[in-house]
This record gives sequence, C-alpha cells and structure tokens, in this order.
Amino acid sequence: MKKLLIVLAVVISGILLAENPIVIGVYEPMTGPYAAGGQMTMEGINLAYEQVKEVLGRPIEMVLVDNKSEKVEAANAVSRLIEYHKAVAIVGSYGSAVAIPGSEVANKAGVPMVGCSPTNPLVTLGKPYAFRVCFIDPFQGTVMAQFAVEKLNAKTAVVIQDIASDYSVGLSYYFQEAFKKLTNNKKAVLGVISYQTGDQDFTAQLTYANSKNPDAIFIPAAAYGDAALIIKQARELGMDNVFLGGDTWEAPEFLEVGGDAVEGSYFSTHFDAEALTTKKAAEFVKAFQEKYGKPPSAFAALGYDAYMLVVDAIKRAGSDDPKAIRDALAATVGFEGATGIITLNENGDAVKDAVIKGVKNGQFIYVTTVRPAM
Repeated sequence: MKKLLIVLAVVISGILLAENPIVIGVYEPMTGPYAAGGQMTMEGINLAYEQVKEVLGRPIEMVLVDNKSEKVEAANAVSRLIEYHKAVAIVGSYGSAVAIPGSEVANKAGVPMVGCSPTNPLVTLGKPYAFRVCFIDPFQGTVMAQFAVEKLNAKTAVVIQDIASDYSVGLSYYFQEAFKKLTNNKKAVLGVISYQTGDQDFTAQLTYANSKNPDAIFIPAAAYGDAALIIKQARELGMDNVFLGGDTWEAPEFLEVGGDAVEGSYFSTHFDAEALTTKKAAEFVKAFQEKYGKPPSAFAALGYDAYMLVVDAIKRAGSDDPKAIRDALAATVGFEGATGIITLNENGDAVKDAVIKGVKNGQFIYVTTVRPAM
C-alpha cells in the first residue's frame, strides 16, 4: 500500500509538473514607429514557438506584451511579464531605444533577457542578465565605414542622425570614428546633421548636406520611414550622392516609401536568405516560406534565433530557474541558428558576421558578408 501511494504521488507530481507551463515573455513593438520591425520579428518568434512548444517535459507558454515603441511602455511591459505572468526569461526587443530600459528592468529583477536585434552596446553593458543574438553597433558602424571607403572609394561623408534615438546616435558615432580612421583623415566627416523621429520636412538638413558635396551620406535612422523619406527628398532636390544605412532599413516599407529614390543605396544587416551559412538556416527559410509564403527578413531570423536560444538554455540548465538559465546563456558557444553560428562573449553579445545589402530594381539584393576580427 505504501509503495502504491508513493507511485501515485510520483505520477500525480509528474502530471502537475507537465501541466505547469514554463513562461517565456516577449516584448516587441506591435504599434508605434518601430511596429514594422516588431511585427517582422514576431513572424520568426511565432514560427519558433510553433516548432518548439515544450521543454523539460513541460509546455511553454509564450506571452507577448506590446511595448508600443516607447521607453516607459517597454519598461512596464517587462515588469508585467515578470511580476504578473511569472516569465522565467524574456525575448526582445526590436529598437535599442526600448530594449535598453527593458534590459534594465530584467537585469534588476534577475530574469535573463535575450535581445533579437537591438544593436546599441548599452543594451547589455554592465548587465549580467542581458544577452543578444545580433551584432553590436561598433562592429556595424565599422562595417559600413569600411564598405564606403574600400568598395565605394568614399573619401568624405556626411551623417544625418535621429538625435532622439539611442540607436541612431550610437551608430552615427561608431561610423564616424571608423570612417575617419580608415580614411586617415580626422576631417573626413564633413558634417553631422540632426533630426527627430516624426519630422517630415528635411529640406534644411539636406541643403546643408548638399553644400558639403560628400561622397557618401550615412543615415542611421531608427525608423525605416525616416531614411526613405530623407532619401526621397534628397533626390527631389537633385542630389545624386550614394546613401548608406544600418539594419533598420530592411523593411518592405522602406522600398515602398522610397521608391526609385532608394535605388543604389546600401545598408548593413544580419541575414540574407540567399547567403545561408548553416543547415538550420536552410531549414528555417524553408519552414518560413511554407508558413508565410515569402522569404524571411533578417528580423524574423533574429526573432527565431532568440526564442530558440532561450529554449536551448533552459534545456542546458535543466531547470526553469532564471539564475540557472542565465548561467547557461552566458556559457553559449557555437549555437547553430538561422542567422549563423552564435557564440556569446563576456558582455553577452553575439560574435557573428554582418551582411551588406543593396537596393536594385526595387528589391533588396545581397552584396557581401563581413566577418568580425577575432
């Protein structure tokens, strides 16, 4: 009888454990100026969740909270996921401006967060519970400066930045520093011009930029629509400069808003379906195409990788304890993702390649891949 009771207790305990879900929280911008990026990211996260819905013999409950592209909302979203939904790990967010306050809340609460695409160093710096599956802006800025100098033979540049965006200001800085170093000219950046998200008329900024006659104009816009609108207005003013940008440019809306004006421009990004580097990448592209009827964006691929890395860390931890998951994430080496092989360094940042794309005939085209210096 005693043995029977023990067996029943074990069975009941197993059933209760199986019914008790492991909660993974997601905070992405579903509305606001970053919505396009958040929605693309969610396509990848949803595919990953569809493929892997349980871990450690327990169901995974994925909870999404819209951070509305706002800093305060992002912090509140992470707090809600942790305090109300009891998330043991967080995924997100697109947009460094909202990822930074989100990572601060998660780190203070002792819950690991894996960023999908926020590239500003401050997302993880000094935060042992913050990680990301994307490269960071010092690398991205250097990549675009190197491309401008070595491939486009640019000797001078002007930068047009969103002064209200941590992402834009940060990437602007790293591009400037790299460009001056690569040209061996401290005056190679002829001007740094500012605007704010929501501005619609860029005549003053572009008139100034045009007066400098730079070989290249770098626009690290936080919102894809800003970059497209700036380039469109530049062409209307008769400017024929080559325009360069960062990873936020990769949105279908960039092509729609910019039209013919954005032809011949280039930007850095994280992934291209035509330049796959892992078996997992090929499987991801096939599954994504079957589910959505279109090729995946870089943000979808990063969302997929972030979710899968969290699940992998939970498996390696053998526990849903946030501290154990954090330790497993910190030990990540050689994780095979859709965007390549991911190894996290001492700051929680992914050490991985960058892809450069261009715009030709109204489409994004693959140009080259750049590997980080080891």
